[in-house]
Amino acid sequence: MTLEVAKSPFLFALILTVALADCRTADDTSTGKDDPATQTSDDGADGSSAASTLAATQPATGVLMHHNHPGRDGLFADPVLTRAKAAGLHRALNFSATYQGNVYAQPLYVDNGPGGSPVVIVGTEANDIFAFDAKTGATVWHQSLGTPMSLANLPCGNIDPLGVTGTGVIDSPSRTYFVGAMTAADDGSPRQKIFALSIDNGSVVDGWPVDVGSLSAQGVSFDSSTQNQRGALALLGGTLYVPYGGHWGDCGTYHGWIVGVPIATPASAMAWATRAQGGGVWAPSGIAADAKSLFVATGNTFSTDTWQDGEALIHLQPGPTFSAATSDYFAPLNWNGLDADDVDLGGSGAVLAATNSASNQNLLAAFGKDGFAYLVDPSNLGGVGHQLSSVQVNSGSIITAPATFATNTDRFFVVHAYSGAGVGCPSGQGGTLLGLKILSPPSWQVAWCQSVAGRGSAVVSSSSTDASAGASETVVWVIGSESDNRLHGFNAETGAVIFAGGGANDGMNKVRRFQSPIVAGGRIYVAGDNQLYAFDY
Repeated sequence: MTLEVAKSPFLFALILTVALADCRTADDTSTGKDDPATQTSDDGADGSSAASTLAATQPATGVLMHHNHPGRDGLFADPVLTRAKAAGLHRALNFSATYQGNVYAQPLYVDNGPGGSPVVIVGTEANDIFAFDAKTGATVWHQSLGTPMSLANLPCGNIDPLGVTGTGVIDSPSRTYFVGAMTAADDGSPRQKIFALSIDNGSVVDGWPVDVGSLSAQGVSFDSSTQNQRGALALLGGTLYVPYGGHWGDCGTYHGWIVGVPIATPASAMAWATRAQGGGVWAPSGIAADAKSLFVATGNTFSTDTWQDGEALIHLQPGPTFSAATSDYFAPLNWNGLDADDVDLGGSGAVLAATNSASNQNLLAAFGKDGFAYLVDPSNLGGVGHQLSSVQVNSGSIITAPATFATNTDRFFVVHAYSGAGVGCPSGQGGTLLGLKILSPPSWQVAWCQSVAGRGSAVVSSSSTDASAGASETVVWVIGSESDNRLHGFNAETGAVIFAGGGANDGMNKVRRFQSPIVAGGRIYVAGDNQLYAFDY
């Protein structure tokens, strides 16, 4: 089935919070143009002002990647955002940021954007990238990546038009935004390309884009017509990594791909691909990374009686390269049955975390379309059937990105299931939003369940920025995507309702499945079709 760490996230958040304090006291005067067609900002996009020149030399800070950290924990720290504050959440009606296009990619946030002012960056299926003033919503810059593909010109799928789908990533030192896009060539044929844009004015960096259609790996040539870029991008050691799967409908001879593009020499891109047909890397969270390597989850494969990289958690070395040693992959014993039933292990993506036991053991977690939750040891994935723990936690599919956090005593995961209901929920509870606790030795326990319609991906906010103390005042945030299209908040340790969607002024137009909110600059931002929303607390 396919669809159209930091070592201390709390320390990162503490630094970020200090930087953001000045943003909350600034006035709401826009520094950008109101015309969304402009490709440069008013304030020094050409280096004409001292402020913009200084900003352009400083590393970018903010929400620079999907779910905020390389391990894809989905944890956001803000000392102001307590549970009491969360209960009073409300839409910022003086914030207006509009565009034309559907949005599946999570927005990103740069707190020292053009001219030193904060911006929110949004990518659309119309292949438009916008930087919006984070205070007012005014357009600071806009860049078109080319004509998106019409579904009528693709062999299958369910996104029309198809342009930017996966969440991009920002390289902090070079202040560059990287994103994948499906584009139509002059003859109408599909081209999967990887772009690099300056976050200061939206201009395309020299040497980019990279046309992925020229690559091959493991004797397989990349076919832009059957490959789709759905998962989030990642950066490691000066190389950009981009995942690919297939389209909804599993048409054509697609494979799971990870493309590695050296930032300094994009023409020397290389790739890894699954041996078997299928095995797409299509989950919303894409690629998880630690300081040295990458972890991806793959989907179902076809026409094979021997395991060939599908239904798996794969550990890749930089490049990317894959050793094929049993220490570098895990697949369930029933991988062949998962293939046959189209219930991919790779539906939610890999998430890195640590237990909160005395051993502080590192963990790699994933959730499958069969409703099972898996834990493996990232230092030795063990091969076929060697999980630390696997248990069914939901009666239906889990194909949204999970989040994780640790208190001073416990490690939790939170995931919003795509369908079905929680298995093993406490008495009197039920629903598709699941709070899971990690026991010692590592195993799963369903701590709480809640009913939330829709298909949004969960994130967690914490008021603590002290890594030694763990997360506190934690709130799970999830959107009722393609249902009530409202933001919902719950106590992340108990599941108790904190924010039930708000009032008449707090509704949103259609928000697409898998979408994640972000917490940044004293606000929560949500990207919907044709509009970016801001919520104050």
